[in-house]
Amino acid sequence: MTQLDKVKATPVPWQRQPELEADYNRNPSLGYEPPAEVGFVRCLDHGYPTPLARWHCHDEYELHVITATSGKAFVGDWIGPFEPGHVVLCGPRLPHNWISLDIPPEGVAKRDLVIQFKHEPIEQACQTIPELAEVMPLLGRSRHGIEFFGFSQSGERHWHQIKASKGLRRFAAFLDFMTDLARSTDFRLLSNVQMQGGDNAAELDQINAIVNRITENVAQSQPAAQVAADLGMSESRFSRFFRRATGNTYTDFVNHVRINRACQLLMSSDRYITNICYDVGFNNVANFNRRFLEIKGSTPSEFRRQTQSRFGSNPP
Repeated sequence: MTQLDKVKATPVPWQRQPELEADYNRNPSLGYEPPAEVGFVRCLDHGYPTPLARWHCHDEYELHVITATSGKAFVGDWIGPFEPGHVVLCGPRLPHNWISLDIPPEGVAKRDLVIQFKHEPIEQACQTIPELAEVMPLLGRSRHGIEFFGFSQSGERHWHQIKASKGLRRFAAFLDFMTDLARSTDFRLLSNVQMQGGDNAAELDQINAIVNRITENVAQSQPAAQVAADLGMSESRFSRFFRRATGNTYTDFVNHVRINRACQLLMSSDRYITNICYDVGFNNVANFNRRFLEIKGSTPSEFRRQTQSRFGSNPP
């Protein structure tokens, strides 16, 4: 029996929610570094198929460098292709999985080169080491999942340098990689809507308040004129302010938030698509389907069908 046959023969419990990975199930036999050797930066490499390839999330950031096979990647509500050279940074608690579709019968020995690290140490260190602040915008963007381009060779080289190092040299090698990623301009955000931040702290607070208002009351109609009036702005001034801060018109942003919520419901529930349409604030199914296709590149029913693959097996 080949490695692939063994994995296929192993029953996989059907679940819709991502599995939360924790230290207690990070067994060195699966490719994790022994706990006694792990500092701030943990390296991991594995092949495919593997028990590690499942729909899951964790409290750490996770940086993936794919070195073999091609297939479908699932990051939050994003579905897209991957191939060798694919480099993605996932933020804490962002569900993800990579499903290879072109594996040989014996499987592949090494597909993923992974780096895991936690947020708190960097955030705390920024208070006394101002140079580290350069990486914070990158970490903020990673809550959407970030795909980087142009790192197919350097990403693998960086990983091996980190893996081969210990102590302070490992941390220095890690910072070298993170600096390259933080300064990269050739990337895309994968899941949810994009936030670019305001010009100053006061504007950022205003934008965050607006975004929270939209996301917490996604089914309610909140016309731009009403939001503008609540902020003491004219509608035209509010429109300019909002677009400058987020990169989206107010209407487009609301549609993105609603479609994102619809994706979550499509992935985690069996609710009828018609009901989900109204749950997220659309007034008719035709408009919902049209907006969904524009934003996600598929219909709601196609999206739900595709997401079943994120578990690595079809539902019963």
